[in-house]
Amino acid sequence: MTAQELLAAYAAGQRDFKEVDLSGANLSKANLMWADLREANLMWADLRETNLREANLMKTDLSGANLSDADLREANLREANLMKAMLIEANLSKANLSFANLIGADLFRADLSFANLSFASLRGVAPSDVNLRGADLTGVRLDN
Repeated sequence: MTAQELLAAYAAGQRDFKEVDLSGANLSKANLMWADLREANLMWADLRETNLREANLMKTDLSGANLSDADLREANLREANLMKAMLIEANLSKANLSFANLIGADLFRADLSFANLSFASLRGVAPSDVNLRGADLTGVRLDN
């Protein structure tokens, strides 16, 4: 499936895109609110300013993806791979990031307020200017 095919299917009302392979795809500024992208491959995808509010991204590979300014409020990112992802000024308020891999991710000015980060790996992440108000940090790895 191409990015254009996914956007056309979404516009037609489809929301189930489980295990889709869109590595390197350009989906910037797309509206994918409520999309089910469980176990999808979105490595190195351009998702800048994309609306992924309440999307299901459980176990999705977003390593190296650009999610700058993306709306991920209340998204399910449980066990997602966000290694080296760019989340600059992304809104992850109330998102579920439990057990997620955020090693080396860029979270500059990201909003993680009230997010569930329990047992997430944040090694190598500089948490400067990150909003963690009310976030669940139980078991978080912050090495380096």
